[in-house]
Amino acid sequence: MATTYYIVNKPFGMLTQFTGELGQTTLKDLPFTFPKDVYPVGRLDKDSEGLLLLTNDKSLNAQLLHPKKNTTKTYWAQVEGIIENQQIIQLQNGVDIKVEGKIHHTLPAKVSTLEEPTIWERNPPVRFRKTVPTSWLEISIVEGKNHQVRKMTAAVGLPTLRLIRVKIGNLTMGDLPNGAVKEIDKEMLFNLLF
Repeated sequence: MATTYYIVNKPFGMLTQFTGELGQTTLKDLPFTFPKDVYPVGRLDKDSEGLLLLTNDKSLNAQLLHPKKNTTKTYWAQVEGIIENQQIIQLQNGVDIKVEGKIHHTLPAKVSTLEEPTIWERNPPVRFRKTVPTSWLEISIVEGKNHQVRKMTAAVGLPTLRLIRVKIGNLTMGDLPNGAVKEIDKEMLFNLLF
């Protein structure tokens, strides 16, 4: 059977799976019919948006997600508050977060401030508070601990309000609209990932 590869711009509130409880939005709700043997590579939590890779190539999962591969994942995070230089340095050097009840010191990350990006509206929108400003960060990590970016920004006093994965390796969504799916050529995909 031929291997197929797809990128998705996952909407907010959608589970990264094909089945869910009644009323939950899942990948099967996308306006696309995937082959039966396709599954997501890695996860994006329900409240995160952006780049998701799906395939029936079982070897790709191991290649991309194995800790020794150090595949970089890049996120845009809208955070509550004004970002101080010291907070960026802390994130770059790694911070302590709780993972499965234990303290984990994150690996060094690439972190910079970001002008508010021109992107799709989130549904529902991020809550707006007149008295609390928001800022944007670009964060690139090689780990994939559960809710890692959210835990990292919270650890330095910048709670994440919106989180969008924009890149895996050198693979980006380009101008793929929110909720859209695009099939991608294997050779092109592997050149961008490895």
